[in-house]
Amino acid sequence: MKTAILTLAFAMTAVAQNYTAEHATDHGIPIIRLADKAAGVEVKIAPTIGNRAYEMNVHGGNILDFPYPDVAAFEKHPTLCGIPFLAPWANRLSEQSFWANDKKYLLNMGLGNIQGGPIPIHGFLSASPRWKVVALKAGPDSAYVTSRFDFWKNPDMMAQWPFAQTYEMTYILSKGTLEVRLTVTNLSNESMPLAIGFHPYYKIPGIPRDQWTAHIPARQHVEAVENLPTGEFKPNSLPQSFSLKGHTFDDGFIDLVREADGRAHFSIEAAGKKVEAMFGPKYPVAIVWAPNGRDGKPKDFICFEPMVGITNAVNLAHEGKYPHLQTVPAGGHWTESFWIHPSGF
Repeated sequence: MKTAILTLAFAMTAVAQNYTAEHATDHGIPIIRLADKAAGVEVKIAPTIGNRAYEMNVHGGNILDFPYPDVAAFEKHPTLCGIPFLAPWANRLSEQSFWANDKKYLLNMGLGNIQGGPIPIHGFLSASPRWKVVALKAGPDSAYVTSRFDFWKNPDMMAQWPFAQTYEMTYILSKGTLEVRLTVTNLSNESMPLAIGFHPYYKIPGIPRDQWTAHIPARQHVEAVENLPTGEFKPNSLPQSFSLKGHTFDDGFIDLVREADGRAHFSIEAAGKKVEAMFGPKYPVAIVWAPNGRDGKPKDFICFEPMVGITNAVNLAHEGKYPHLQTVPAGGHWTESFWIHPSGF
């Protein structure tokens, strides 16, 4: 019996000097906790709520927006916050249908798993409880957790997006930086259009948004009418670094400026504190969202959203207005990451 208890304890927590990866509960909700002691960073993930990272605490301050008293309240009424994964499509579709391989697929709005009415939005995985943790480990250089979503096992989802696929998402915490790595596997017999993305909510704790300076490394702005791209692009007129005071955003950007590491580096900064969001090359599009609240005051977050294509890419590609639609071949895989790096905290 003692041996069994010890074995269970080891399976629940992986510790390697500086790094920790463990199963835990937070207000009764099963979570994963990754910690980097030297950097003072702890990440909390709720696999049963969309596999959502909802806290990235840096020396005790959460740099992810999480407007709930606790994760139990979040589970009861989940909204977009933290780091939501948007799939099988991100953002909006222009109609209740999409095109793939020269075929038009109609969405079944009667199933009740799609938001947005005439303009379907954000897919249906952002708060799904169907993720399964498949690996959890801490080593000398990192702590990580991998979770899998077998999309093909869910008839209500296959009815909407009839491509058999799996998602594997890995959160890797190393040297104070969080990597979010996604692998998509197409198990179907046809090429699958890729329209996914993430919707991370960033903030600098304790400092109002009007006091932040932002950097958006993009050469072109996506032109849109009522939040739907027209297929036209114009030069990005924003300065390299600018104050967010008086600015709101719900904008798309392409032709991202890449650093020597191949990543596009977005950031917010205030009082010597900085939060960087870095996109890998297969995220060629960014949506930037920084709204005001109903009271007209700025909400204290900004979203730098890594996207595989512009909003409504699947339908614009069919119309000949967007030549950069990414696809996953039959039996193929797609993998990419984005990174979050805090400094000065």
